[in-house]
Amino acid sequence: MSSNQPSRNGGPASGSGSGFRRWLPLIAIAGLMGLVFAMGWHKLLTFKTIGLNYDAMKAFIGQNLVAALAIYIVAYIAVVALSLPGGLVMTLTGGLLFGWQLGAPAAIVGATIGATIIFLIAKTSFGEGLAAKAGPWIGKLQQGFKENALSYLLFLRLVPAFPFVVVNLAPALLGVPLRTYVIGTLLGIIPGTTAFSIAGAGLGSVVEAQNAAYKACLDKNPGGGDAICPYTIDTSKLVTTELLVAFAVLGVVALIPVAIKKWSNRHATA
Repeated sequence: MSSNQPSRNGGPASGSGSGFRRWLPLIAIAGLMGLVFAMGWHKLLTFKTIGLNYDAMKAFIGQNLVAALAIYIVAYIAVVALSLPGGLVMTLTGGLLFGWQLGAPAAIVGATIGATIIFLIAKTSFGEGLAAKAGPWIGKLQQGFKENALSYLLFLRLVPAFPFVVVNLAPALLGVPLRTYVIGTLLGIIPGTTAFSIAGAGLGSVVEAQNAAYKACLDKNPGGGDAICPYTIDTSKLVTTELLVAFAVLGVVALIPVAIKKWSNRHATA
């Protein structure tokens, strides 16, 4: 029976039904992404939003620490799973609100779960099918990646040259096992997440000073808005050249096992 023909009981063929179900998670994620951008909710992922609500959020955390951590982790999962532009703000916010000792682990858990969700959706929806249609070259790439998947994944996670969303999707096309993906993601984001959480933990006085300046400006210029009273916290200075170099060095270190393996194989066949 062809997959396009109805089944004996008059219902749709199981092949087409299972194929549609395979795409449902991707359709759901795409729909949620469209809703978030259409409603403009992604624009709330800014330090202005965090800063202006800083005192209220700190008060809530002081009375509901466990619930606040749970909300933060769920929010981080959503940001990553929906590929929203706000990962750095979320990481800095975790350090700012909870301190880096709690903020960093919470961010790591949220980012890892969110990345795993989008990996599984990509892998089941189109990853295997797209790889099969891409030709023999993708097979060679898959084989090379599979042999050293953890090292390559650590490299991609550690080196900041690769966008987070791209690293979430690429392994799904290259046949990386789920266990390897989760371990590589978890370990690979620890250095960067911890570094930015520590940086965020030191922004409390900066946020309070900016809030005071912003309020004073609005008092002098009622209705002036952002054109006259901009709310600015420059986070670009947190991403220093030294920090980027350190991540790059860690990425190179992650590739050492690959280099040793290739060197050993070359000399074994010589």
